[in-house]
Amino acid sequence: MQTTVSLWPLIGVAVIIAGFLLRFNPMLIVAVAAIVTGLAAHFPPEKILALIGTGFIKTRNIPLIILLPLAVIGLLERHGLRERAQAWISGIKAATAGRLLIVYLLVRELTAAVGLTGLGGHPQMVRPLIAPMAEGAAENRFGKISDAVRFRLRAFSAATDNVGLFFGEDVFVAFGAIVLMTTFLKEAGIVVEPIHVAVWGIPTAVSAFIVHGFRLWLLDRKLERELRGNAAASASVQTPASTPSPTQSQARRATGDEA
Repeated sequence: MQTTVSLWPLIGVAVIIAGFLLRFNPMLIVAVAAIVTGLAAHFPPEKILALIGTGFIKTRNIPLIILLPLAVIGLLERHGLRERAQAWISGIKAATAGRLLIVYLLVRELTAAVGLTGLGGHPQMVRPLIAPMAEGAAENRFGKISDAVRFRLRAFSAATDNVGLFFGEDVFVAFGAIVLMTTFLKEAGIVVEPIHVAVWGIPTAVSAFIVHGFRLWLLDRKLERELRGNAAASASVQTPASTPSPTQSQARRATGDEA
């Protein structure tokens, strides 16, 4: 006897997609999606509230783990962490945004390869330190930068963290994805040791470092071409404006003679 499976509970996925597209609060989106999914599955309201409450009780310690580091980072930023990072990198004359991010990419991959994935990250490393240092290196080399360049540097800083973490952690033998792959292969009759999967992740990590490092080198070249060109153009525009023309000089001399 076949039973019909109702697909209406999947409407919660559509609620989540619509909520993020409309840029609503993520907590509100998840809560509404849970309620809509429960109603679509014909759960009574008291059961939906009971399940939400049970889930909150089981995971009530997770917000502390997430919010406490963010509070500390916010306090450090308020007391000038970003400014100090920019000032420190400005003292290194050879530093550029691309070179800085290449060094961070190497460090991020190496630390992720030994399981230290928590040493980096967007909220605790990229936002307060890496992105301001990249901006400071660009300003030290080219002067004041535009918002477009600033946002581009922030995007490259976040992408560097993502690439370093994603390909570096694949080398760690106790990484969850490696355990998942070995378990899946074992169920299919293919016995593979986790250490072998981790070793074959090394060429991928090296290739990712080379490819993204080349993109960061191109970033330096592009910034050099754009910002140096803009500085030269602005200087050429200001120079004629500050130098009086021969007609203006003669008019000034004639005015002085009449006086």
